[in-house]
Amino acid sequence: MKTVQTNAAPAAMGPYSQGVIANNLFYSSGQIPLTSEGDLVTGDIKVQTHQVFSNLKAVLAEAGASLETVIKATVFLKDMNDFGSFNEVYGHYFSEHKPARSCVEVARLPKDVAVEIEVIALVK
Repeated sequence: MKTVQTNAAPAAMGPYSQGVIANNLFYSSGQIPLTSEGDLVTGDIKVQTHQVFSNLKAVLAEAGASLETVIKATVFLKDMNDFGSFNEVYGHYFSEHKPARSCVEVARLPKDVAVEIEVIALVK
């Protein structure tokens, strides 16, 4: 098992890693809309989702994976009323390749953000 860490994505906010590789699979921790410097990106669900994907791309690259090798995404939304707008941005990143996905509304996310995404991907 190998721990993944990159300065191109925000550091873990607690006792966990940005992701782990095990048996040629990369498991990311949930990514929220923080910059790599740790600054919170505010704005609507679309702005926040773009930042989350920026973070996901960074940790996936460090792991030797990419959005094209994601096999499963789990999405946590603060408000399911944002689903349509979120899905618009999500579809921008997963237009040809469409991994399996779960999407749930949650009562609260770290730093009161609107979205958090975690992925499982094949390592190249």
